[in-house]
Amino acid sequence: MIEPLLQCVENTPASTPDACVIWLHGLGDSGHGFAPIVPELKLPGSMAVKFLFPHAPERPITINGGMRMRAWYDIKSLDFESRADLDGVEASALQVEQLIRAQIESGIPASRIVLAGFSQGGVIALHLAPRFSEKLAGVMALSTYMCEPSLLANQANDVNKETPIMMAHGEQDEVVPVFMGNAAYKTMVENGYNATWQTYTMQHNVCMQELNDISVWLQKVLA
Repeated sequence: MIEPLLQCVENTPASTPDACVIWLHGLGDSGHGFAPIVPELKLPGSMAVKFLFPHAPERPITINGGMRMRAWYDIKSLDFESRADLDGVEASALQVEQLIRAQIESGIPASRIVLAGFSQGGVIALHLAPRFSEKLAGVMALSTYMCEPSLLANQANDVNKETPIMMAHGEQDEVVPVFMGNAAYKTMVENGYNATWQTYTMQHNVCMQELNDISVWLQKVLA
């Protein structure tokens, strides 16, 4: 059964968009959380980039006493190896893939689409991008980690091996410790992906220097 397309907060350029950034939020947030950063990126007016900030479905979260909130998957424990619920990750990755396919059908090729995610959203980005069947423009994985890294070698698709993957993390992150992000980075590199790693003096958030670096990176991969 095909799920209905994810609802999104949409930021469209003045001219017809020829590129798209799909940005996935973290646990308990919504598409509204990151939407205000678009003007902060100060992208040149000549770049016709559409930003989509989808809302994750609401679901009960085990570590929060079963409280329902927007989440891409359940978190059953804070254990490093089993933090992300694989079934939930795969279901959300499929929904995000449908969103990417919808952009392709609208006339924006996969090679002009960036998949970005923060925290839980980054988990989905790192799960979907290596398994996606078409070459993307780039992937951003911010303050995040990887679901079941041992599965990647057997499930990976080579088509995005050369795709730039920007991975960044806060050195004082107490929600997703920096070692988890670095482990995900090393897994991507060991599997032949074109990933870069950068840390910032921050907690589980984004900072101005990171936004500046994201802007430079987006201008490069969507040049």
